[in-house]
Amino acid sequence: MKTQEINYQCGDQEYRAFVANPEKESAPLILIAPSWAGRDDFVEKKAIELAEEGYVAMAVDMYGDAKVGTSTEENQSLMTPLVEDRQKLKSVINSALKAGKEIEGVDSSKIAAIGYCFGGLVVLDLARSGSDINGVVSFHGLLMGSDIADIGIKAKVLVLHGERDPMVPLSMVDDFQKEMTEAEADWQLHSYGNTYHAFTNQEANDPNLGTQYNENADRRSWQSMMNFFAEIF
Repeated sequence: MKTQEINYQCGDQEYRAFVANPEKESAPLILIAPSWAGRDDFVEKKAIELAEEGYVAMAVDMYGDAKVGTSTEENQSLMTPLVEDRQKLKSVINSALKAGKEIEGVDSSKIAAIGYCFGGLVVLDLARSGSDINGVVSFHGLLMGSDIADIGIKAKVLVLHGERDPMVPLSMVDDFQKEMTEAEADWQLHSYGNTYHAFTNQEANDPNLGTQYNENADRRSWQSMMNFFAEIF
C-alpha cells in the first residue's frame, strides 16, 4: 500500500485529499467524506482500512487546505456555511470526485462514496446531484433533504442510522424516506436500536451532544457497507 496527498480546486479554493492505494493495478474508488471536524485522523485511518480491503480510498477535504477543527464551536463554524449552501457543498464534493477519477489505478466504472455525520449528508448530496457513481453510504449522517437533479438519483443509497440519534429525529428519518421514494431512488436504511450519534467513533462519547460509540453497531455497519460494495461492484 502507498499513501499520498493530492490537490484539487473548487472555484478559487485549493483542497487537499489523503489517498491510500492498494497494491493492485486497478481498483474501485471509495470517497470518504469526513465529519464536521474535517479531514482528520479518523477518516485517514478509514482510508487505510479500505485500501487494505483492495480499494483506492480518498479521504476528502471539504473545507480547503485540509483544515481540521479543534473544538465543537470551530467544527460548527466550519460546517455551517456548507449546510446552509447546499449547492456549494455539492460543487465541493463533485470536484473531489473529479479529482478521484484521475488517480492512477482507479477503475472509474466502479466508484462509491461513504461519509460520517456531516459527511453522510455530503455523500447523500453527491447522490442528489445526479452523480453517475455506483453507490453512497451514510454512517450516522444528517438526513435533511435537498434539491435533486433533474436526471434523478443514479447511485444506490445505503443509510446506516442510530435509532436514538438526537441529531436525526424520527420526523427527519420519515421525511428522508419519503424523499428517496418520491425520487424513485434505490435506497435502504438500517436503523440500529439503542444507538446514538457517531456510533462508529470510539472517541465520540459526549452526553451533551448525544454521541456514543457502539461496538456492535460499528461492526455491523461496516459489514453492511462491505456487503453493499459487493453488490454494487
